Amino acid sequence: MSVSPTLRRYLAAQNIPYDEIPHELTLTSSRTAEACHVSGDCVAKAIVLRRDGGYMLAVLPASHHLKISDLRAKLGSDIDMANEHEVNRLFADCAHGAVPAVGACYGLDVIVDDSIQTQPEIYIEAGDHETLLHLSHAQFARLDANALHGHFSAHD
Repeated sequence: MSVSPTLRRYLAAQNIPYDEIPHELTLTSSRTAEACHVSGDCVAKAIVLRRDGGYMLAVLPASHHLKISDLRAKLGSDIDMANEHEVNRLFADCAHGAVPAVGACYGLDVIVDDSIQTQPEIYIEAGDHETLLHLSHAQFARLDANALHGHFSAHD
């Protein structure tokens, strides 16, 4: 599958260059980091959230886990994780569970954990389980320029 068509078009429209990094099939972002020999602190994983009748993405390092209570304190109590059916519907051109950490191209608001903001390079899912995209910090910041920011994760 490689890069999802929606993500590919968005990156081209935004003039964001990236490198594709193929890797063995992996099903978790932490395993993807291992397979690509990069720190899990640099791999941005996206978690789809249900909020106020809509959806948004929480972006955090693969080496961290979401602290939903911290997110609720920041965004309000009407927030929960989306179910698999909802994720598959929102990311129809992606492999099951391979959610890119870019919400704008899918019409979603984004909140980015502060810990990913400190990384000089960022890697994101391309929409399958065999390709990572490598971006500079500046390129990633442009992708999520309108994102909210906060601290809502803890290192595993």
